[in-house]
Amino acid sequence: MTDGLTRRGLIGGAAAGAAAAALPTAAGAQSSPPAAAPVPTRRADVVVIGAGFAGLTAAREVVRSGRSVVVLESRDRVGGRVLNAPITGGEIVEVGGQWIGPTQDRIAALAAELGVGTFKTYNEGQNVYFREGRKQRFDSSGPFGPVPPDPGVVEVANVLRDLNEKALEVPRDAPQTAPRAAEYDGQTFETYKLANTVSPGARFLLDVGIQAVFACEPRDVSMLFVLFYIIAAGNESTPGTFERLINVTGGAQESRLVGGSQRLPIELARRLGSRVVLNTPVRSIQQRAGGVTVRSDALVVEAQQAIVAMAPAIAGKIDYDPPLPSARDQLHQRYPMGSVIKCQAVYERPFWRDDGLSGQVVSDTGPAKITFDNSPPDGSPGVMLGFIEGHEARIFGEKSAAERRDAVIGNFVTYFGEQARSPLEYVERDWQAEQWSRGGYEGYTAPGVLLDYGDAVRAPVGRVHWAGTETSTLWNGYMEGAIRSGERAAKEALAGVSGRTPTTPPPRPRPEPGPRRPRRRVRRRRARRRRPSFTG
Repeated sequence: MTDGLTRRGLIGGAAAGAAAAALPTAAGAQSSPPAAAPVPTRRADVVVIGAGFAGLTAAREVVRSGRSVVVLESRDRVGGRVLNAPITGGEIVEVGGQWIGPTQDRIAALAAELGVGTFKTYNEGQNVYFREGRKQRFDSSGPFGPVPPDPGVVEVANVLRDLNEKALEVPRDAPQTAPRAAEYDGQTFETYKLANTVSPGARFLLDVGIQAVFACEPRDVSMLFVLFYIIAAGNESTPGTFERLINVTGGAQESRLVGGSQRLPIELARRLGSRVVLNTPVRSIQQRAGGVTVRSDALVVEAQQAIVAMAPAIAGKIDYDPPLPSARDQLHQRYPMGSVIKCQAVYERPFWRDDGLSGQVVSDTGPAKITFDNSPPDGSPGVMLGFIEGHEARIFGEKSAAERRDAVIGNFVTYFGEQARSPLEYVERDWQAEQWSRGGYEGYTAPGVLLDYGDAVRAPVGRVHWAGTETSTLWNGYMEGAIRSGERAAKEALAGVSGRTPTTPPPRPRPEPGPRRPRRRVRRRRARRRRPSFTG
């Protein structure tokens, strides 16, 4: 495997023991069940659950502080919702999160530190607007990202201005305390859209905008959550805007990472070494006087503090002892993941560029309503990316892979012509079906959730701290937000660490010395330490 740390990498001595074979018994006697080998235990100051950007960043901060850490990851790789996949010609495509943009300072700094360069998303030529069976071309710059030739654009511009102004009222660290929080969290974005637009074109464009950003439908998501998300799309000195969420130039889709976004977590994990343990789904977290006990089928970790670095919808699957406070548990039940399938067709070259097209499409015809040119920096091979999001993802997630492929390729043919019909390769990732994600790009909240449970999003529960992009106050839902959340959670956890937790079991007592015997000189070979593998 080449998608990062694999089953053979970074196991850190935590492989599950094999069952002992039963001894032969006399005829008619009932044999005893095989006895399982004891699960090994490791000790650290902090244990981190999840090896995505949030968990690995938290672990790095713990190590930098001089404390010990163990990272437990359910998957056979690191990166979480970030993943590279190999394609024809030795290149890769990113089947998870991939873009970075202005004001995403932490991930830009991390890429620079790790020696990973960036390049601009291909954004030259004209975009395609396909609606009601009509295909139109338009320039790839304007206030609504690209501005389609639709009379509803004027309405949309007014709505975006209103959204950006309302977002300024919402505190990033506590949206539930906004002066009009009850009003905003008492409605969906769909309700707001219907009250503030009249033209079908405007409503369609706003639908596409919500689907593209949240991978859900306007009817699913709270208006307050949308406003929080908008204001969070910035840094400490720059408020966010809706345009920054959806634009390429000057927006969240402006740049990509050379070699793929998963290079960053792979390198972070390489530096952490055997502290990262893969294939280790955590089953329970027990808090006790002086520490926590985190159990998996293959390893038990004793630590002073724990960081749960995963989406609320997945964090809720762990057993907690004592049980979580009702507010935190109820939050887990009310924080679903978006619905998205990321589909990419590989061609010998990006032929759409020959026709003066950027590869970007806004369409009302599913399943792939949004597309991008996702080719490598040199344009070889050509890669066309199509997103299936929201309602379409829920429908097509129930269909076969072949049916999805035919439908997506059919969209590409409609948008770019017959050359799109026969790709060299087709790659898709249904994040709804991914066991340890169950959706993407991020979690979102319906009406009433932030108002009643917003205080629980980041609040530690005893020795358990919460990380993950859903907990970030800046660039919530993005790789940037995940990194920031890991930094915050590490700081919280380290504040609760006292003394030093032994990282190995205490030595056994030595027996009383007997009569001294003549010493024999024995040559001992130094055992070589096998370095962990990162590519399998």
